[in-house]
Amino acid sequence: MNRVLLTDRAWPDDAIERGIIEAAGHELIAGPAVAGDEAAIEALVRRHRPHAIMTCWAPVSAAAIAAAPSLRIVARMGVGLDNIARDAASRAGAWVTNVPDYCVEEVSDHALALIFAWARGIARFDAQVKQATWNPAGARLRRLANCTAGIIGFGRIGRATACKLRALGLRVVTLDRHGGSDPHDAIERVAFDTLLAVADIVVLHVPLTPHTHHLIDATAIAAMKPGAFLVNVSRGPVVDSAALIAALEGGHLSGAGIDVVEGEPTVPLELVGRADVIATPHVAFSSDAALIELRTRAANDVVRVLGGAEPAFAGNAPRFPYADGTYGDQPAAASATPRS
Repeated sequence: MNRVLLTDRAWPDDAIERGIIEAAGHELIAGPAVAGDEAAIEALVRRHRPHAIMTCWAPVSAAAIAAAPSLRIVARMGVGLDNIARDAASRAGAWVTNVPDYCVEEVSDHALALIFAWARGIARFDAQVKQATWNPAGARLRRLANCTAGIIGFGRIGRATACKLRALGLRVVTLDRHGGSDPHDAIERVAFDTLLAVADIVVLHVPLTPHTHHLIDATAIAAMKPGAFLVNVSRGPVVDSAALIAALEGGHLSGAGIDVVEGEPTVPLELVGRADVIATPHVAFSSDAALIELRTRAANDVVRVLGGAEPAFAGNAPRFPYADGTYGDQPAAASATPRS
């Protein structure tokens, strides 16, 4: 019987995962719901020596991977893979997987919700009315159709956001990664500095990598259009929080809509407590339908790999051990057998 370790979860129970894993003849071992730190996860892996790891927020380090000699797959129950030591998994011959398209509608909807809240003053007016302040003459609102939105990160979610914004009449630009605009999607491609200079709204849809860490720093913010609004629904460390606070305090930006914050869940109150910041607790991905799809597909990928097949979505290129002691890029015919 293969052991599957569920390190943490962002939902009330493990019923979906357990049903799929156990129906396939494997054992599910559930850790604490709240994600532990690296040391806690490494200890959990050493204790159970799983053949598969399913993780939501918990960090799966190189040491954790080394502590599971029979490991075949680390399945991220989400999109980003920044909490998994992918290189270590590849060297160990273990797949790293994710579910990259389960929450396209939810995250793009959330980006639009933050934009609407800024343009129409929703959060600010709600707070004022609840404090018995009724001052419609003080409104300073925006016509979205007159705005330009710059989308940084033009994958599945970025394209969905662009489609929805264009339907509202906004001009949409994104980064020129492929040498010019694509006439098939009518989205303008521009240089990074140009996007920052022309966009009234900058929306971040990028993964967290060494290249994107603090992509939006003091220099980038200074290049943004005065009065612009920044939306981050990707990963907190993509934005330098200190630089963002300074820009808001100095009045260079009119506000920010952030679903993710550097250092979360411990977040700087000098940022999230501001009246010009609309903050939500990393829930852009969430809906009843999205969570069911995510949990089902992640668990099915684990079952698929433990049964000897390749995963639906691979986030790495593992090196598989062969019987003669060599390694290759494809599993040997008998690779359904655990490595140890």
